[in-house]
Amino acid sequence: EPVPGVAMTDPLHLHTPLLHSLPISKCLGHPVYLKLEAMQPSGSFKIRGIGHLGAVAKSKGCDRLVSSSGGNAGMAAAYAGHCLGMHTTVIVPESTPQMMRERIAGLGAEVQVHGTAWDEADQLARQLAAQPGCQYVPPFDSQLVWDGCASMVTEIRQDLKGLKPSAIVVSVGGGGLMCGVLEGLHQVGWADVPVVAMETEGADCLNRAIKADKPVTLDAITSIAKSLGAKTVATRAFQWTKEHKILSHVVSDKAVVQVIHKFADDHRILVEPACGAALAAAYDPHILTALDPSLLQPEAGPVVVVVCGGSGVTLEMLNMWAGMFGLDQKAKDV
Repeated sequence: EPVPGVAMTDPLHLHTPLLHSLPISKCLGHPVYLKLEAMQPSGSFKIRGIGHLGAVAKSKGCDRLVSSSGGNAGMAAAYAGHCLGMHTTVIVPESTPQMMRERIAGLGAEVQVHGTAWDEADQLARQLAAQPGCQYVPPFDSQLVWDGCASMVTEIRQDLKGLKPSAIVVSVGGGGLMCGVLEGLHQVGWADVPVVAMETEGADCLNRAIKADKPVTLDAITSIAKSLGAKTVATRAFQWTKEHKILSHVVSDKAVVQVIHKFADDHRILVEPACGAALAAAYDPHILTALDPSLLQPEAGPVVVVVCGGSGVTLEMLNMWAGMFGLDQKAKDV
């Protein structure tokens, strides 16, 4: 049954805080605001787009959602289905950690394990979604998903009281978040605000596509930032690089592990390495200065970083990643 008090017209996402980060502003030497999507009830920004898609499907008579994501999209699908009173099935490959299977099931979804890789799980999900009354939930490549994510920029504009940012920084995997932010920028009249697209080495399909001037497919995802693990960026995300100022940069896994430890110290929030890619641009002033020095000029507006969040992180995992790179677990030096 639908959650009591949640009307069909209510968005399933929260209007998340836009926090002026004093410690990160000090690191960057410029005002930094954090859009805290880690505070969403499903753990990440994904609920904006997938919640919108689910509500549209419900309004058209669908009563079942089917997802093939063992990560944040699966969490969002499970939460959306719970709120909308729709049966949700999440098909995950055998490689999905038990922790994520349990978290998705904990939100009320039916979790099925199928295949050794995501492609096999996705094939079954699409077969199930072809049944009457079912809606397939794409993790990032959908206009409805982008439309839902665009709401983030509306909130940013409202909370900044019209003050225009010098840039919005996002992490990029398949490009769903970036596409949604770009849609939002154009909707609110901020078409001249650059987007800084941050990726990690080994999950950098957008950066490689920009260099090749065409979409490319990675042989494999070798980064620990598995939530950025799309081998090919969405076609629309690549098209946006021709239509809007997008500044692409790639950081190492070691750098993002340092950053998410520092962020936990500074703001007492755990985020995945995927989220650390965006945060890295704010903790290291050399990145934005190299991309475009005008972003940090005294007269420029604040830098807004989308803290996209993520459910695939624990204290134990944070310490494990630190050990992988021989880092002090307190990560004092970034």
